[in-house]
Amino acid sequence: MDGTEKRDPLTGDAGPGRDLGAFIAGLPKAELHVHHVGSASARIVSELAARHPDAGVPADPEALAGYFTFRDFAHFIDVYVAVAGLVRTPEDVRLLTYEAARDMGRQNVRYAELTVTPYTSIRRGIDERAFMNAIEDARSAAEKEFGVILRWCFDIPGRPGVYAEETTRLATDDRVRPEGLVSFGLGGPETGVSRRQFKPYFDRAVAAGLRSVPHAGETSGPEAVWEALRDLGAERIGHGTHAARDPELLAHLAEHRIPLEVCPTSNLATRAVRSLDDHPIGEFVRAGVQVTVNSDDPPMFGTDLNNEYAVAARLLGLDEPGLAELARNAVRASFLDDAGKQRIVEEIDAYTAAWRRS
Repeated sequence: MDGTEKRDPLTGDAGPGRDLGAFIAGLPKAELHVHHVGSASARIVSELAARHPDAGVPADPEALAGYFTFRDFAHFIDVYVAVAGLVRTPEDVRLLTYEAARDMGRQNVRYAELTVTPYTSIRRGIDERAFMNAIEDARSAAEKEFGVILRWCFDIPGRPGVYAEETTRLATDDRVRPEGLVSFGLGGPETGVSRRQFKPYFDRAVAAGLRSVPHAGETSGPEAVWEALRDLGAERIGHGTHAARDPELLAHLAEHRIPLEVCPTSNLATRAVRSLDDHPIGEFVRAGVQVTVNSDDPPMFGTDLNNEYAVAARLLGLDEPGLAELARNAVRASFLDDAGKQRIVEEIDAYTAAWRRS
């Protein structure tokens, strides 16, 4: 978060570890779990808050640091919804999307699947076609100007009924759905919200050619992950933090090569884990589960993807080759076409080889 000091996860000191920090900064990367609204930087949130002061979100970047301090996951959802309420016009949508891509480009993110919750904006009065045009215009500009390939995951914001129905309609209607849409997700609170009840919506989305990537096991137990796999046909799991409590589930994830979209700092900020040292990412790797590392809602959690790679390096004991393999994992687990995957993996390989020679 702007205005707060980031401490290096590798050393515990202020500022990045010189060698690994520099390697991470230049490493070509893919990000698979990052939210559209949650990607708005303090500068963009401040600008939107100044445009829409009735939303109750601070326009002062310094005040946002305190605003983005979460008591628990429920409080995080309340704040997230408030920030989502700042996105009221197609111009707001385009600004947020374009600036999120700019921030990704600065970190050498080459490909990102951005989780978009279109219904929360459309229900506030944005025309659905104008919304789709805004994100697609930003997607085209991001690739041309920043070298960032963007794809969309439309997600249900954790509620059955009209939210789920409208999200599914927007994702499956060829007259509306954007060209960059590749997957279908499920976010929001998990406690008391069974993944199973969303099966009819996921069935329709998958039948329309979308990939299934629900959140599960972030703040609830392993059963939510099992439901996501059995009932929603999940091809990747968003978070999956508490899957570590079930050895049978870990074995299933490893055997079937179902990746986890792991977001360490997010899990700490929302109290899904007590400390980073308690994070189960090491258990996942030891069990043979394919792990990708992601930032989730980076400015809200005072992080970015480079920082999450540094966290993973410390928790997993990774050196430069290990970090490069972590980056390859994300590319392989992505829904980019095979030729696109090959190009980014080759770029990672070339970068790593050049680093070794330097």
